[in-house]
Amino acid sequence: MDLVHEVHAQIRSLERFVPLLGEAAVDEARSLAHRLHERLAGGVIWNVNSTAVGGGVAEMLHSLLGYARGAGLDVRWLTIGGSLEFFRITKRLHHALHGERGDGSLLDESAHEVYASNLGRNALELRELIRPGDVVLLHDPQTAGLAPTLLAAGARVLWRCHIGADETNDDVELGWRFLARYLDGVGCMIFSRESYVPARYRDGRASIIQPSIDAFSTKNVELDEPTVRSILVHVGLLEGPPPASPRYTFVRSDDTPGRVERSADVIRLGRAPAWETPLVVQVSRWDPLKDMLGVLRGFSLMVQNHAAPEVDLVLAGPNVRAVADDPEGPAVFEAVYRDFLEQPPAIRAHVHLAMLPTADVEENAVIVNALQRHAAVVVQKSLHEGFGLTVTEAMWKARPVIAGAVGGIQDQIEDGVSGVLLRDPTDLGTFAGELHRILADPSSAARLGAAARERVRERFLGVRHLVQYGAVIGRLLDA
Repeated sequence: MDLVHEVHAQIRSLERFVPLLGEAAVDEARSLAHRLHERLAGGVIWNVNSTAVGGGVAEMLHSLLGYARGAGLDVRWLTIGGSLEFFRITKRLHHALHGERGDGSLLDESAHEVYASNLGRNALELRELIRPGDVVLLHDPQTAGLAPTLLAAGARVLWRCHIGADETNDDVELGWRFLARYLDGVGCMIFSRESYVPARYRDGRASIIQPSIDAFSTKNVELDEPTVRSILVHVGLLEGPPPASPRYTFVRSDDTPGRVERSADVIRLGRAPAWETPLVVQVSRWDPLKDMLGVLRGFSLMVQNHAAPEVDLVLAGPNVRAVADDPEGPAVFEAVYRDFLEQPPAIRAHVHLAMLPTADVEENAVIVNALQRHAAVVVQKSLHEGFGLTVTEAMWKARPVIAGAVGGIQDQIEDGVSGVLLRDPTDLGTFAGELHRILADPSSAARLGAAARERVRERFLGVRHLVQYGAVIGRLLDA
């Protein structure tokens, strides 16, 4: 069975950004793409990662590759495969680069054997596609071990790290030592924050590019109230009936019609919330670093300690059986579920654990879009975060956001201006108090949301991202 698969990226036009950003910004992106196309002289820009669904990297690639193709570049996307043991090791690396223990495994020579042998099999397939002179952008620890083989084959290789830790510790050092034998020969690397760059690569080879969202993707495009309500009732996140004229349809990225068909798997004590019930929402993977468990416990503390209006909590993530490169998902969901069962019935009646369907990526995206737009408050109480695109998405939808002051979230939210930062995400009392404060003051919530949307418009849309990528690739071609 093939390990490497090509993911289709639908062509998208940069023209749609003109009303948001102006003609000059869009012209700059078009001109850069034209120059790169001429310099590549028939070469391809390949992106390689481990999954086409589930997570911010995959979402960005769908969008950015579409706009790059629309601007005339031959940009393609490949995903790699691996064994369960391979993905267990890469998940350990993921935690290590965040400064966490994960499963505590040693990342020793036996781990190198599994990691390298899996990637060796992928590399054999990649060499059938990638030609000398092509540009290959490898994403995250899952792909780092491909670099030596691709460099030896004559490809121009960049490695893009979407994760990191603001402060080093033994686990961070362990992770970078593991990757060093694969990455030390790579001359160009991209990180999301300066603090994420390890000391051994602070030699001029590292560039900083912050992630972005696509304002026109299925996950972020404007939805009217009847569509939001129809979708959330249909998937089981709100109590019915839907509006008098329900709207389950949406426009896919290729401009063809789509319709929400599937339902979410929802665990709750009683009925779904009514349309009028304020919702506190966190949407993320079932990953310990996203701290869904802490959100549940903090929400419980708020309900017990504050005279808050009736409010429900929705913890939403992908179906735990649908994300191949995240073996921790089922265990994390199980831990949240056990804690849910231990809550008093009066709390459980207001908590909803939702596994969203992922069989259709764009159906999943429009469900998330509707849920974020309906939220009274969006939470991202991460303990560590590479960047946190769910924060960017909620800010774009003018939602008040409460988030951990970790990683790239700190670059997005101006505390008290465009959202609320939790300096210590593990302090459940502070989290509960901030959540109550925003829920009790709708005018303040609206101000935070309006400022959040403007901040994203100015700093975190995809045209800026593409221009920065183009500049880095241009420097690589000069080398």
